Amino acid sequence: MPELPDKKAAFIDWYLAVVDAANLTDKRYGVKGMNVWTPYGFLARRHLDEVLVREIEVTGSSPVEFPALIPANEFAKEKEHIKGFDAQVYWVTKGGLSELDIPLVLRPTSETAMYPIFALWVRSHRDLPLNVYQIVNTFRYETKTTRPFLRVREIHFFEEHTCQVDEAAADRRVRSNLEAFGRMAKAFALPYVAVRRPDWDKFPGAAYSVAFDIPVGAGRTLQIGSVHHYRENFSGPYGIRYEDAEGAQRLVHQTTFGLSERLLGAIVAVHGDQKGAVLPSSVAPYEVVIVPIPSTGAGPGPETTASEIVERLRTHGRRVHLDAGDERPGAKYYRWELQGVPVRLEVGRREAAARTATAVDRLGRKQTVALGTLERDVDTFLQEFDRALYDRALAAFRDEFQVVRSLDELKAFSHVGILGWCGSEECGHAVETAVEGGLLGTPESELPLELDAPSACISCGSSTGVRWALAGRSL
Repeated sequence: MPELPDKKAAFIDWYLAVVDAANLTDKRYGVKGMNVWTPYGFLARRHLDEVLVREIEVTGSSPVEFPALIPANEFAKEKEHIKGFDAQVYWVTKGGLSELDIPLVLRPTSETAMYPIFALWVRSHRDLPLNVYQIVNTFRYETKTTRPFLRVREIHFFEEHTCQVDEAAADRRVRSNLEAFGRMAKAFALPYVAVRRPDWDKFPGAAYSVAFDIPVGAGRTLQIGSVHHYRENFSGPYGIRYEDAEGAQRLVHQTTFGLSERLLGAIVAVHGDQKGAVLPSSVAPYEVVIVPIPSTGAGPGPETTASEIVERLRTHGRRVHLDAGDERPGAKYYRWELQGVPVRLEVGRREAAARTATAVDRLGRKQTVALGTLERDVDTFLQEFDRALYDRALAAFRDEFQVVRSLDELKAFSHVGILGWCGSEECGHAVETAVEGGLLGTPESELPLELDAPSACISCGSSTGVRWALAGRSL
């Protein structure tokens, strides 16, 4: 196989080549932006979903599944929301040969599908909080260039929707979601920054939105998830009311938390290198691949020892693959490095005789593992790999941010800019013009650099109400 494009000099070309070479998806389906999940990619997605489910359910959220089709009259009830999505929806206007009385929308997101039912579920304060999530496919008519996982028309989507008694409770739910995402991102070894979007860039229908952004080089960023606080913006149009303890009728306050297959793309983008994909153990279809090295001579055979290792690690709960094919060992090493497997165990005749295996992680570190302590040693090696992967990603993450002091400096900037902003829309748009991108907003999490408070707005020079903000160009 030819060498991969240079990641730093040609990121998109490199990314597309890695996704193809690692066999995570197949783009050859007959509808643009609707890709096929290969067995390897499907398993990576399944394990990613397992992390999302684990971390959201410990916060008290329960699974549901709603239909994919939304009646047009329900979709239209929240005007700001439909205005934000009307150019992206797929419409179903016929059932068989008959025109439908009410056209249907193929869900771009599920607020307008769920909330008429929430109005039936929520009657009393005893019904609250209502915290539910689903993992489904959503559909958006993406008109830009599609890219696997990052920008597609059929989206594998995690979405939590909640109803709370008041604004304070909804704020607490937002904070809970931010904490849950922090745990998810740590499992994926992904550094990120949580940013409150400016009002002109919040989710349609939201009172405020907090997005999770990662840098991907050359001043570009990728949004990998978001949390939204709706206040009563949806509960009013959809009549989601409850009777409080004193008998008064009140509208609920609502939140949502959304993540998609873009997370898998982010994992490839952040961790991958010139050898291919690099997958954290939480996501990898196989945490360990065992490669027996055929040889002739007396003594225990590598194949027998390799089979023993497979059986023991599977019993121990590890995802393991035995590569007993007839390729040369070097070709096998190359392929599993390309596909990002965290740990490879090599077993030759010398290892078989010594009751050991040679462990090599995807970052190139090597050690000998004794079969007498196999399970413990593999556990430790995988944990050390994940820590090293996160440390490497964090160092690269911090290098992508720089403080910028003037709009002129911002125009030629090749990093994600950290700048002082007074909060005005006029100054925000001035920043966006200069960077030829977006004012991402104000950080809700720690900045990647240790900084004192900003002294002045980068645009107007005012020192009143100035906060640090981030600016960059979307991928």
